[in-house]
Amino acid sequence: MKNRVTGIGGVFFKTKDPKKTKEWYKNHLGLNTDEYGCTFWWKDEKGNKCSTQWSPFAEDTKYFSPSEKDYMVNYRVENLEELLKVLKDEGVTVVGEMQEFEYGKFGWILDPEGNKIELWEPIDSAFL
Repeated sequence: MKNRVTGIGGVFFKTKDPKKTKEWYKNHLGLNTDEYGCTFWWKDEKGNKCSTQWSPFAEDTKYFSPSEKDYMVNYRVENLEELLKVLKDEGVTVVGEMQEFEYGKFGWILDPEGNKIELWEPIDSAFL
């Protein structure tokens, strides 16, 4: 596979009070927050509109499991199905099953230290 990761799709972190955290970032740093956090829009080298998500999660979320870290990075990828097969063949731990939504496909892996990584094959046009 030529390009595996094409960019950062999101930065997710645990916080004691996600609502208060979003309000603070909105009031002091100007983030345009909503119930999920903040979406940053940018264009790739081909001029396609792309997004990166910033999201605080409740400190008791299980979404980052089995990782025990307080954060998770989401990477934008191409051809997620093929990438997950290649990674599994390379001995990488794949967590759960790939999921598909109107805004893209998602898969999860663990790095050597047990950090959960989210892989996202986005459909950025779903947000427009």
